[in-house]
Amino acid sequence: MSIRVMLVDDQVLLRTGFRMVLAAQPDMEVVAEAGDGLEALEVLRATKVDVVLMDVRMPRLDGVEATRRICEPAEHPKVIILTTFDLDEYAFSGLKAGASGFMLKDVPPAELLGAIRSVHSGDAVVAPSTTRRLLDRFAPMLPTTTQEPEHKEIERLTEREREVMLLVAQGLSNGEIAARLVLSEATVKTHVGRILTKLGLRDRVQVVVLAYETGLVRAGGGAG
Repeated sequence: MSIRVMLVDDQVLLRTGFRMVLAAQPDMEVVAEAGDGLEALEVLRATKVDVVLMDVRMPRLDGVEATRRICEPAEHPKVIILTTFDLDEYAFSGLKAGASGFMLKDVPPAELLGAIRSVHSGDAVVAPSTTRRLLDRFAPMLPTTTQEPEHKEIERLTEREREVMLLVAQGLSNGEIAARLVLSEATVKTHVGRILTKLGLRDRVQVVVLAYETGLVRAGGGAG
């Protein structure tokens, strides 16, 4: 079954370019388009979508608020925030709003397609190293306390789960974590799943955001 994609961008030319790239893929189809956040919300009420490619700067309702509203229900499409260089603060806000990842608008087609497939499969992290750089860049926006995190659910994590969480928060992929801890990738994936459940988070991107906000991880990728 094809991955149903929605394009949300106020620039028609950009939507056309993305649509042409996606239309050439046997496992994807563009089922909807919208020129701003409000139109996107209206279209989603009547159209089943798997992945939304969301611009951030749009009239009427921006992509961050649209993402927040889209991700409120338990069952919702995955959202990938699309941003331009110098607008990464919007991508950070988008991740906090529930987006599963973000990419620059000038991303190579192969990377965009890989991101859509990755997010659709539930991996939720498009590029861990990029996520880490983004959060490090906006470290001044995050708490600087060196005290233990106040997020009480973190205390429910086992020692191994906390160890895995720290590595996820530092931007490591499952494969990298498996190599670091001498575990199988399947075991790491199980640990990540348990972490998400215990912390009540949507995906591992939110694990990264939570770890930085609570001070569990410091800017630069180190443990707090």
